[in-house]
Amino acid sequence: MTQAIGMLETRGLVALVQGTDAMLKAANVELAGPMKQVGNAMVTAVVVGDVAAVQAAVDAGAAAVKSSGGEVVSAHVIARPDDGVKMVLPQPPRSISEPSA
Repeated sequence: MTQAIGMLETRGLVALVQGTDAMLKAANVELAGPMKQVGNAMVTAVVVGDVAAVQAAVDAGAAAVKSSGGEVVSAHVIARPDDGVKMVLPQPPRSISEPSA
C-alpha cells in the first residue's frame, strides 16, 4: 500500500478542480481514482504518495481553494494507512479493451 493518503473536500466542483490541479502540480502524488461526490455540493479528491509529498500537496490544494474564494470543507492526511483502508478509496475506472477480431 501507499505511504500516505491525502483528502481534499470542497463545496463545489470548480473549487475541487482548482485544488486538485494545485495538489498534482505541487508534489509527486497520484490521484486515486475519480472525484467522489458526497452530496450537498460537497466533492472530494484523494491523492496518494509518500507522507511529505501528500502533506505538501494537500496544503497547496487547500491554499489554492481558499485563495480563489472557494470553501474547503476538510483537508486531511493519513500517514501509513492500514492496508484495509484501500477498500474505501475511489478506484480508477477499468479500461474496456475491444475484443480481438
